[in-house]
Amino acid sequence: MSIIEALILGLVQGLTEFLPISSSGHLRVVAAFSGWPDPGAAFTAVSQIGTELAVLIYFRKDVWNILSTWFRSLGNRELRRHIDARMGWYVIIGSIPIGVAGLLFEEQITEPFRDLRLIALTLIVFGVLLGAVDRYSRKHRELTDLNIRRGVIYGLFQMLALIPGVSRSGATVTGGMLLSFKREAAARYAFLLAMPAVFASGVYKLKDIGGEQYAGVGATIIGTVVAFVVGYAVIAWFMRFISTNSFMPFVYYRVALGILILVLVSFGVLAPESGASLEGTGGVTAEASTH
Repeated sequence: MSIIEALILGLVQGLTEFLPISSSGHLRVVAAFSGWPDPGAAFTAVSQIGTELAVLIYFRKDVWNILSTWFRSLGNRELRRHIDARMGWYVIIGSIPIGVAGLLFEEQITEPFRDLRLIALTLIVFGVLLGAVDRYSRKHRELTDLNIRRGVIYGLFQMLALIPGVSRSGATVTGGMLLSFKREAAARYAFLLAMPAVFASGVYKLKDIGGEQYAGVGATIIGTVVAFVVGYAVIAWFMRFISTNSFMPFVYYRVALGILILVLVSFGVLAPESGASLEGTGGVTAEASTH
């Protein structure tokens, strides 16, 4: 992977990670449109460490309050009812579904789930779902209304983000609004919930960077740094945006992009596996690109 590719893909990762439009799907699609090999699940997972570092810094007060209160509550019963102590448990419990599913379906995430047709369909279907829930759900709950059941449901929606095109933030925010949480509250918990899973996935995939992977160590580092810088700016903008606006602009974008991909695949402009990597067979080939 060239420096230019790493810079562009890092920019894409930073721009799309926190918006409900799927960062993994966009990394796959941008590579296909550009005629580049698929950057791979490993590059996607590791570069997301950069955007999650942006979350950690942006929500540093929330994270510190949750961690400090949760640890102190282990030896202090009076603190166990505090929202920050409970939030620690909700994040732990909500992270279990995606952790288990990620290990069980690792091979599918790496190859068949990255088919452009599947990405297009998930962009459309989950975009429409996001729009419908945003429009018709009753959004009145705050984060103080979280409980174990709702935390698990959040986690199950986050699990869907293993499929490129779904969107981690989009899926979890949709689940939150279905549970009647306000947009900003749903997004805040979605970002906090993502941190354990993303950091764990990124660290786990570090072993796959380099070697026969298309994205080498240097390119991955560059992409991750760019994703961090851009991601911080995007998350700050996004939290302000949803406080006064609906998710409909993102819904329209998802549906339009999904339709465009399906049209290009149908007319042979893009192959479904365009830019796909051939892992385990001596690396990747650049032959699978746009026609």
